[in-house]
Amino acid sequence: MAFPDKPIAHLLGSNGPVHALAYSASPGTYILAGSADRSIRLYNPQPQTSIHPASSHITKKGHLLPAPPVPEGRLVQTYAAHGYEVLSLTVSADNARFASSGGDRAVFLWDVASAQTLRRFGGTPQSHTARINCVAFGGEDDALLVSGSVDTSVRVWDVKSNSLKPVQVLSEARDSVTAVAVRGPEIVSGSVDGRVRSYDVRMGRCVTDVVGPSVTSLSMTRDGKAVLVGGLDSKLRLMDRESGGCLKTYSDPAWKNEDLRLQSVLGGKEQYVVVGDEMTGMPGRHGEGRIWAWDILTGELKAKVDVPWGPAGHEPKKLVGKDGKPKERSNVLTCFAWRENGFGGQYCVSGTSGVVTVFGYH
Repeated sequence: MAFPDKPIAHLLGSNGPVHALAYSASPGTYILAGSADRSIRLYNPQPQTSIHPASSHITKKGHLLPAPPVPEGRLVQTYAAHGYEVLSLTVSADNARFASSGGDRAVFLWDVASAQTLRRFGGTPQSHTARINCVAFGGEDDALLVSGSVDTSVRVWDVKSNSLKPVQVLSEARDSVTAVAVRGPEIVSGSVDGRVRSYDVRMGRCVTDVVGPSVTSLSMTRDGKAVLVGGLDSKLRLMDRESGGCLKTYSDPAWKNEDLRLQSVLGGKEQYVVVGDEMTGMPGRHGEGRIWAWDILTGELKAKVDVPWGPAGHEPKKLVGKDGKPKERSNVLTCFAWRENGFGGQYCVSGTSGVVTVFGYH
């Protein structure tokens, strides 16, 4: 199947850039978006009205009408307790809870239905001392939360105990921890120090793989044998977890990633490697952003998709630089989520504009 490149919904409501996206657990009906405006929003991307009424494209005289506008998804709930931007989201397998982290130096555990925080892991001498870049559920029945921070540590929290102390602190990283992934007893972390560390918590073992450039993103394959690593040298690498070797590298002369944390994911049933764009090479003329998709096996570029700033009427505001000249603004797409961990038929993307654009197989 071709890479899905047609937007099927826009999700509106954020008053700033969106930094984190997550689908609800299978079947992935809902989308969570964490924003710089300190709020988390729960959406149903299915619009209320049918997208294609029977006579939408053709008038009685047989004239073609312009294609209908991309519909808006529905805002279901807003979750507000953060005092700083939200940078990461993770959803429990039963969809009853989710966790968020960001500039607060605390991990927030939420009850989806009541929109209340159940726990806040932070504010003690044993907590993170700087912004928390990433958080992920782990353990049996999602009993643990794993968080990685600018303070260079990975901390493991027991959701079921009443203690606010972490049950484990992993402090091997020499610089900010940017990404964590959890699989069974294993925790994988990526750091600005250019290394990917795999911890076997049961065995008390840590294996370090040197990537080189600052690591900004991790996405593990379903079988756990390989991990997609994003780094600040304009390359994505698929690494073999057992040997630490690089199986494939994905890059393009026109794709740049040297400054920002762009999230890369595996999608289309692990057929594609997908990432956004810093838009420094070729800024968009109308504030659009760009998605890049490579074939996971051949490394061949399969798609380059322009993503609008938002629906009509949501054009970017004009910015004036220090030299008094208008500055071009692009929709830098920093966060991605693919339904059912890359195996569903839909994905969503967002960034600077604060509008979440949903793509899918029609």
